[in-house]
Amino acid sequence: MRGMAVFAELLRAMRPKQWIKNTFIFGAIAFSEARLWTQIDQVLLVCGAFIIFSMAASSIYLINDLADIEKDRAHPHKRNRPLASGRLSPRIALIAAAVLLVTALGGAYLLDSLNGPDIGLLLVIATYLLVQGILYTYVLKHIVILDIFTIAAGFMLRAVAGAIVLDINITAWLLICMLLLALFLGLGKRRAELVLLEDGAGNHRRILDEYSLPMIDQMLSMVTAATIMAYTLFTFSATTLPHKPYPVMLLTVPLVIYAIFRYLYLIHQQGGGGSPEELVLKDRPLALSIALYGLLVLVLLALFRSS
Repeated sequence: MRGMAVFAELLRAMRPKQWIKNTFIFGAIAFSEARLWTQIDQVLLVCGAFIIFSMAASSIYLINDLADIEKDRAHPHKRNRPLASGRLSPRIALIAAAVLLVTALGGAYLLDSLNGPDIGLLLVIATYLLVQGILYTYVLKHIVILDIFTIAAGFMLRAVAGAIVLDINITAWLLICMLLLALFLGLGKRRAELVLLEDGAGNHRRILDEYSLPMIDQMLSMVTAATIMAYTLFTFSATTLPHKPYPVMLLTVPLVIYAIFRYLYLIHQQGGGGSPEELVLKDRPLALSIALYGLLVLVLLALFRSS
């Protein structure tokens, strides 16, 4: 039972709920011109990349928790994490992080070998581990604004990984949309931390003293408007999307706007945003809007050919 308890705490520290962020990997195949999502071998490749990125992300979560173990103990929620609470040994977490890291790199190399001599996915995973595991943990998380852009970069690398494993180009519009959405989520996370910790925010993370609610709210307003506009332009400008008899992907815009507005409601009225994946899993209207969006995208792309 002791071994099972340790494994349960280790799994919790790996934050499997946050693997939902890795769905950005599926963006490239969903909007691919050749409808690669109808080819089982291509779908399996992307699923493999999803698993690899999940292992890489979990190794980063363990490294971050090891680096912030004392600070997390001063946080009203994070102090209950396995490492901060003492339920998980730092030694076990370190070994697990190393195993996950090596496995992710090895898996990336294996998937690359299926597409030829290139090592594109391996380079993306290595970049992600370098930026998120070292630069962010020890440097960039302490630099105002750059900390949010670094979080957004993690989402961008996920999107790029999905395109590289399929050996296809990813449109600039899709990258812009994902960048803005990632900034939106990052700002929401910072806002939730400020609200939760109030005057003690700087004690948990010094960088939070550089932010204020009015500043975050103004940034959120700008990014929200830019995200909606960029996605709308993407639906009728991207060459990989159908444009006859009309830009049918415009039909998905209302769902995108609703999901963003629902998320803003949860941030401002319900005090959410600190954990985006939990909001998606717990809030039914938000989860339903995202599910309907994904279904509508697949239906429209199946019925209409790109032109």
